[in-house]
Amino acid sequence: MIAGLDHVALVVRDLDQAVDAYTRLLGRACNWIGAEGGVRQAWFQLPNMALDLISPDGEGGFGAAIAAHLDAHGEGVWALAFTTPDIAEAAARLRRRGIGASDPGSIRTVHADGRKRYWTTSSLDPETTAGLSLLLAAPPRDGQPWPLSEATHGEAAAVSALDHVVIHTPNPDRALAIYGAKLGLDLRLDRSNPDWGARQLFFRCGETLVEIGASLKAPVSDAPDRFGGLAWRVDDPAAVHARLAAGGWDVSDLRRGRKPGTQVFTVRAGAPGLPALMIQQSAPLEPPETDR
Repeated sequence: MIAGLDHVALVVRDLDQAVDAYTRLLGRACNWIGAEGGVRQAWFQLPNMALDLISPDGEGGFGAAIAAHLDAHGEGVWALAFTTPDIAEAAARLRRRGIGASDPGSIRTVHADGRKRYWTTSSLDPETTAGLSLLLAAPPRDGQPWPLSEATHGEAAAVSALDHVVIHTPNPDRALAIYGAKLGLDLRLDRSNPDWGARQLFFRCGETLVEIGASLKAPVSDAPDRFGGLAWRVDDPAAVHARLAAGGWDVSDLRRGRKPGTQVFTVRAGAPGLPALMIQQSAPLEPPETDR
């Protein structure tokens, strides 16, 4: 039903500043900026997903909703959109499983030069997804994948893909029901570590992972889930670290990860949605290093 992660939507107050920051952070050029429905959107396309930056812009229902979210929660991850090859069938199946899903509809964004992009999406009811904004997204309607964002300083110094996205939950059994039983994501690992005080659930989602984290010290509750950070995959961590350090970013030292064969470092500040982990994986799609 779900083939992968289509995009991560991140809401920001100033789109131009956020585009500049993420161009420098990812080492990749934004390849689309458009507007419609009271928002401006910028798109960074990576091989396994896209980063969609959204800011309010003028009148429109979508823009009003994004402005309200910014006022209530600030900048950061707003939604995850999951790719599905048959969006109508997937929405109907989720309704049968107790997840509210809107009828699929087309949305668009218009570039300054008049070009248009269209997406077909279905919004899932936050009342049935533990409070988070989740979407279904159909593949591009012309059958052609969106073009990849080009590296600005060479591929070695660029982020290559999204490694994983983090969600925090006060109720891991509820998360298992939503992401495993209902959305149908593949649970790869369920582990608890008393030394870290955490239980971690790792779900495979196409060519990336969704990590659900729960505290072992806090009581289970029905409080809503919340989005955590993003972890980006790099092929040459030393080159990416050197580029960011030279650019004045607040970065930790490059270090060996807890999982053998990994190297990691943290970008602490400098763009909306940070801190973020940069990780070089020795084995793709294995449960990732999570030491921030």
